[in-house]
Amino acid sequence: MTITMYGITACDTIKKARVWLESRDVAYRFHDYRAEGIEAARLNGWVDKVGWEKLLNKGSATFRELPEKDKEALDEKRAKKLMLAKPTMIKRPVLEVGDRVLVGFKPEIYEEAAGRK
Repeated sequence: MTITMYGITACDTIKKARVWLESRDVAYRFHDYRAEGIEAARLNGWVDKVGWEKLLNKGSATFRELPEKDKEALDEKRAKKLMLAKPTMIKRPVLEVGDRVLVGFKPEIYEEAAGRK
């Protein structure tokens, strides 16, 4: 099973998730949004599976710094446009495990997804 983690290197939650995976010898590939960006097709797939509301991190510094007009009347189309323009607005980590998409770091969900339970 292929596992890919998406996020940014400096994120504390990413660091915790990486330590969790590595301490259990779970192989994964890391995709850094800052260095590699995110493709529209991949983001669209995530939105289809988990919804844009779950992916958009309204608590991120990037989102909070947006002008008010960009935050108003958000819908799927506008949210995807924001996340593609500034991927640091995507909640972290996003973990692709086969065809599943996990958002955030919850050890119990990672256990199950990695086939440890």
